[in-house]
Amino acid sequence: MQEIKLKVLKREISGRKVKQLRNNGLIPANVFGKKIKSQALSLEKEEFEKVYKKAGETEVVGLMIEGEKEERPILIQNLQAHPVTDEPLHVDLRQIILTEKITAQIPVEITGEAPAAQQKLGILIQTISEIEVEALPMELPEKFVVDASGLTKVDDEVKVKDLVVDRNKVKLLVEEDLVVAKIEPLAAEEVAPPPTEEAAAEGEVVAKPEEGAEGTESGAPEGEKPQEEGKSE
Repeated sequence: MQEIKLKVLKREISGRKVKQLRNNGLIPANVFGKKIKSQALSLEKEEFEKVYKKAGETEVVGLMIEGEKEERPILIQNLQAHPVTDEPLHVDLRQIILTEKITAQIPVEITGEAPAAQQKLGILIQTISEIEVEALPMELPEKFVVDASGLTKVDDEVKVKDLVVDRNKVKLLVEEDLVVAKIEPLAAEEVAPPPTEEAAAEGEVVAKPEEGAEGTESGAPEGEKPQEEGKSE
């Protein structure tokens, strides 16, 4: 018996008619899995959103289908949302066998402040948002948490091998040297190009006057004045 429950109804409506369900506060769904026949369902939007907030796509949920006595262990997957309103349009419910290992995408979350970013030495970049793993359903991690507080300089990074996880229970299906987050250098500053030897020899390049000076020597070609330095964000 799973701690988190989700009650659903059997669904007869399909195709374009599912819009009627959404107008009535229901979300069309399908349950599928190993050795079972796919079945069309519908679930109440408010109840689903509460369950999804708790379980996400990594925690096992007890699915209670109308007319059935036993609940089914499932994972919520492939939530489709409206591109503008973000309202849920359809969801897949993957039925699993608790004693068999499965693969799943586990989200990566960055926490803490990177000193290098705070001091404007560089920019913190998250290079991947999910990591595929293999484990028993009840041993899937909810998420991978990356602490950025140890990133103090440019090129500091966190790799998959640095993640805290019980590798006896959870197998990571990506390269251990894959970078999860790192400090990238800031954009290069705009700097005026150095004068050519020919121009310097002909006296065509004039140094920038000191602060308070009235002007520069005549004869300096337009556009040779060095640009002011400035940092880009």
